[in-house]
Amino acid sequence: MYLYHYFDKRSGAFRSLTAAEKEESESILEHIKAMRPDSMCAKRDKDYIEKRRRCEAILRREFIAKGGKAELTTPYYMVVEHSPWLSTWYEQGDHVKIPIEEFDVRTLSFTYGDSMPTFSPLVNDGKEYRRQVYTYEEIPGIIEKYGLPQEWNDDGAHGPERYIEVHVWSDETIKRYRQPL
Repeated sequence: MYLYHYFDKRSGAFRSLTAAEKEESESILEHIKAMRPDSMCAKRDKDYIEKRRRCEAILRREFIAKGGKAELTTPYYMVVEHSPWLSTWYEQGDHVKIPIEEFDVRTLSFTYGDSMPTFSPLVNDGKEYRRQVYTYEEIPGIIEKYGLPQEWNDDGAHGPERYIEVHVWSDETIKRYRQPL
């Protein structure tokens, strides 16, 4: 299994809006909107950072409750295998591909689909993977049962799940792949 991280070459890999203080996060997002208007990030609403932080708090709490090892307050984001849709998000897109064996899997959590709609009160379709955080040991069973979303729903026609999101709660592997600005 490979984990992918997509990013804009001008920003570099593994940069996080929510790891910065509130005012700095908002300033960075406004800069992106002004300088990269065709990127997916530029289309985020003014409450995005607050919503993302609330979601990350849920992810962390649920992951720790399952025995996960969360060394960070905010995770780095990756996905399981290549996502054609995510590869189009950035004006100058690039990606990092890392074999899962390079990670301490106790520091990885997963959602079947993006974590924002997974935990959104607006998505109420009764699917078993809604409002669920999975550990490395649990996610293979979910993949076996439902497949990779990018294989059956890359265009989003069948719901919000387009990939399996991975939350990396440690710097250990990431620091080897973080690119200087």
